[in-house]
Amino acid sequence: MGSAGQASEGYAAVFFMDGKKIARQMRASEFGAFLDGYVGLSDLKETDVKAVYVSLSDELHILGMVFFCIYFDDEGRADSSWNIPIEELSVSGGKGPNLGDGPIRLVCKSQCPVAGIKDELWDPDMAPGNNTFQVIRKAIESNSLKFQKREPVPEISDDDIPVLGQAVAPEIAGKSQAEQELKAERNRIASQLREHRLRIKTLQSVHRDALADSRREHRLEMQAMRTELAELEQKFERIRLANEQLKQRLAQRNEQYLVMQEQVSQSVEEAREASPTSGAEAVLLNEQLERKQRELEMRDEKIVLLEQELHELRHREPPENTVMKQLQEQSVFLVAYHAGIGHLTLPFDDIETYFQNPTAYAADKCGLNEPAYRDWLDHYENPVCRHQNADGKPCEHPVMRVSQPADFRPGIDDRCDEHQGA
Repeated sequence: MGSAGQASEGYAAVFFMDGKKIARQMRASEFGAFLDGYVGLSDLKETDVKAVYVSLSDELHILGMVFFCIYFDDEGRADSSWNIPIEELSVSGGKGPNLGDGPIRLVCKSQCPVAGIKDELWDPDMAPGNNTFQVIRKAIESNSLKFQKREPVPEISDDDIPVLGQAVAPEIAGKSQAEQELKAERNRIASQLREHRLRIKTLQSVHRDALADSRREHRLEMQAMRTELAELEQKFERIRLANEQLKQRLAQRNEQYLVMQEQVSQSVEEAREASPTSGAEAVLLNEQLERKQRELEMRDEKIVLLEQELHELRHREPPENTVMKQLQEQSVFLVAYHAGIGHLTLPFDDIETYFQNPTAYAADKCGLNEPAYRDWLDHYENPVCRHQNADGKPCEHPVMRVSQPADFRPGIDDRCDEHQGA
């Protein structure tokens, strides 16, 4: 369990951040109670919290800051495996910005003296204006935690002690004052340089994190797109099979209709020569024929609806704010890499064809069929002799790699000198 007790000198506090605002503040001793599991925070269940440990002097000047992360479980209790020595880090950290009493000791993700805990830290917002340091300094100045501020004891300088002796020459006094001003200016410039370097590091870290999040979201969206595409292909296949079955049944019905029509014609002719009862049978047959005709018309309408749905699925516009929509509008390009071709920029109309068989798509771009491209790809990835010896084992003697698929000659370029004529 990481230490979070009273600082060796002065006071210590912990601030929970919510963006650029302070969501909760407490003394270090109160935070230690959370670490020991005595109490929990119900409003922080299953939450990763960004927090700041601040060590203070007796005059409530900020001496050190540690920007750390801590997880609260489903009961609102602090993670029992959390073990960051924040009190020690606040003393051993590198120099940070000047918050009124000289450069503070700062520990964050971009400036961490212990490499093993870097991923459990975070970087402050150092944008001009209302940045993280200014927010915390304002909270310290308001003293909501009711720390007892001790006024500094005025120091008696040597200039205030009367001495007997000769007066200091004016030129010596002026030189000493100029050196002090030069030293103060150097310290100010050094402090600004440290602050600018830290700001650059934090901005780079924020950029890396944002880029990683963007790539992760892109991978998830691409996976969702592939899943949706697979579902659409399955639905298309089901509709295609149903359409074929309906066409077969329609052909069968047409044959039955022709047979029945022929039978009815024969029955009508027989009815003319037979008794009145035969006329009634002809009427029944006509009714059956009309009923079958209506069934055929209904099936024709159903086939037309299915073909329209199939057409809409094939030409459906992608939803707004998706990768497929961006690809269609050409604001984003999908790029794939294949050996022998390099990087391919896929047009929107080729994306579905590419995902169905990437290897066949790459082979077509090379001007080869898929088996020929695969033979070259096996040779390119492992350029060895593929001649089968009498014992059934390949020769596997290294051969010269052919870098272009169109230049590859199966049986020659993938054989060593000894087996080329075999």
